[in-house]
Amino acid sequence: MEIVLIIFLALLLIFLLYMLAVMGRTGHMGLQKLRGWSYAHRGLHKAGVPENSMAAFRAALEKGYGIELDIHLLKDGNLAVIHDHSLLRTTGCDGNIEDLTTQELQNYRLEGTEEVIPTFQQVLKLFAGKAPIIVELKAIDGNHGALVDTAMAQLKDYPGVYCVESFDPRCVHYLKEHYPNVIRGQLTENFVAGKGKLPWVLKFLLTHQLFNFLLQPDFVAYKFADRRNLGNFLVRKVWGVQGVSWTLKTPEEHKTATQEGWLPIFEDYEP
Repeated sequence: MEIVLIIFLALLLIFLLYMLAVMGRTGHMGLQKLRGWSYAHRGLHKAGVPENSMAAFRAALEKGYGIELDIHLLKDGNLAVIHDHSLLRTTGCDGNIEDLTTQELQNYRLEGTEEVIPTFQQVLKLFAGKAPIIVELKAIDGNHGALVDTAMAQLKDYPGVYCVESFDPRCVHYLKEHYPNVIRGQLTENFVAGKGKLPWVLKFLLTHQLFNFLLQPDFVAYKFADRRNLGNFLVRKVWGVQGVSWTLKTPEEHKTATQEGWLPIFEDYEP
């Protein structure tokens, strides 16, 4: 009987520690301005309108959508809007975005069109507070601090609503320590089931959001297909942290996500 009691108490302690580990931050007043919008993933792109292009961002703005975009730190300290570290998929050219300067961006055409890789400042000038922006930080080789600092410098006087997220918990922690008033979010998914190169322990911690107590995210952006797990239930229903759902591919998924209270990031259809 004593053994059963000890096991029960040990399991209860583990569960309580798990609950505390996934706790985020609630009550940021800016979150309300992010709600009620649908967010076009990398802009409203389609055939002939490349992802993360000025054309895609203009299309989203014209249709009344917010956007999600990705930023990388360039060699000259500016910020480029592009998803991949490698240039190959989107431009057909070898090389990495971090090795380019602002001026060199004009030499890379997106998906065979006349669109070129935009700078973050170009997108901010286009939106100018007309719709909210979800900014994903794409850190590499330990540049998370410089990336965050540069993004925050360019957003300092931006008149619109935005939030900042990253898969890299170092970015989110840096935001917490240096820019605590900015709405910050941790991106994640079921890494345990994936085939990525991350160490298994890190996959487990990220999947189950066990860094939250260190990061105190205002929202968690979780892959839609992976959203049904204990961590998400505790984060959203017990602690009340806002959820963001990516990437929704059908109107049915969009309806489900919004009914469940997630902020929707969509692609390949219009809500």
